[in-house]
Amino acid sequence: MTELPNGLRTAYGAAMIDNIPNFDLDEFVQRVLAEDLGNSGDVTSNATISADARFSATMNCREPIVVAGLDIAIAFFRALDRDVGIERLANDGDAVSAGTVLLRLDGKAREMLTAERSALNTLQHLSGIATLTRSYVDRIAGTGATLLDTRKTIPGLRALEKYAARMGGAQNHRMRLDDGLLIKDNHVGVAGGVAEAVSAAKACRSGLQIQVEVDRIDQIEPALAAGAERLLLDNMKPDVLRQAIALVAGRVPLEASGGVNLDTIRAIAETGVNYISVGRITQSAPAVDIGLDYVLTT
Repeated sequence: MTELPNGLRTAYGAAMIDNIPNFDLDEFVQRVLAEDLGNSGDVTSNATISADARFSATMNCREPIVVAGLDIAIAFFRALDRDVGIERLANDGDAVSAGTVLLRLDGKAREMLTAERSALNTLQHLSGIATLTRSYVDRIAGTGATLLDTRKTIPGLRALEKYAARMGGAQNHRMRLDDGLLIKDNHVGVAGGVAEAVSAAKACRSGLQIQVEVDRIDQIEPALAAGAERLLLDNMKPDVLRQAIALVAGRVPLEASGGVNLDTIRAIAETGVNYISVGRITQSAPAVDIGLDYVLTT
């Protein structure tokens, strides 16, 4: 296996750890590069490009995007060429137009080509999430509703995908199962009812907020009477959401969820719910088109 440099975190990545909870940049870059390099490394680049050849490159977006993951992309190049020259021309969270140059790089040709796919795959995926998320955020602008992400993420990539959603303007909600008590329909079914499920959760005295999913108006009062502190209104049409909002009358925050898309989210937001959770922003976001253009310098 191609040997990767040690100490990536102290050399580059420490600041990124603070921005992405539960994410180890060093481990991620090492693992992704090892997956791509296999046992013999980049045999094509090693066979066709001399060891002392150098490239200059520009990384540019080929469509309008919201940037997310640029620091991680940079880390792939620096992992293989510690002295690579990098001029950063954009920041995560920026909305940029097609043709915008995100980075300029200058360094070892072999190493740059070897790192390219890992860097681009990560940046395209995360920027795709941020770009789709921003579309949802823009759609509900001015309504007072806040867009939430969900746990519908690729296993092993949740920290990164939720970071990308945040760069797109969403608010992270429940990073993990231990972040909050969310009583859903299956919990209610096993417990014997909404009130029974809430009472059981309160008896645990976990100190966590108790949120309850309801899909019928008649479940609301029993949930509140038992001590629910937040309601998730599941798959309710706007007219039913308005009934729920009137019944709750501000006693607890309300979140709408289920089947939300770009065509429906504005009407949902205009009902007056506090939050709208959308699994699509992480589960279904397409990768955006970002490329690297090279010039041989030596």
